[in-house]
Amino acid sequence: MNFNRAIIVGNVTRDVEIKTLPSGQSVANFSVATNRVYTDKSGGKQQTAEFHNIVAFGKLADICSRYLNKGKMVLVEGRIQTRSWQAQDGSKRYRTEIVMENMQLGPRGLAGDAPSSHNASNGPSAAPADEEIPVIDADENMNFGNDEEQSGVNVKDIPF
Repeated sequence: MNFNRAIIVGNVTRDVEIKTLPSGQSVANFSVATNRVYTDKSGGKQQTAEFHNIVAFGKLADICSRYLNKGKMVLVEGRIQTRSWQAQDGSKRYRTEIVMENMQLGPRGLAGDAPSSHNASNGPSAAPADEEIPVIDADENMNFGNDEEQSGVNVKDIPF
């Protein structure tokens, strides 16, 4: 059995480009940046970014062109595909992309929340605020703020 599935959550790095195939079907192209934060061997915090090319067809392409623009957070689900073509200089070119099959828009209130408009100015959009994701250590007791009961919940007692 073979399995080809990609799921990424990140921010759109450029406005969606929409084209129409000769068959009349819409095609949307854009890219999404994902970040990885890790601690290196010396204990320093490091951050790297990956950029993913996304392609959407049909109704999904229309939805992308309407609701996605630079800075918007999005979850993309699809399959990985590599295309090749002959460039004008005679060299063979390759492009690996995620062919979108499903998506979820990010939370409201972040940059690029309004639908894009072709008449809107191409000014810079506000970047979303960097938020730290809380990390719960396995040894940490959690207290949910109930004043009557001060005993916390041990993370080790949770069955999942």
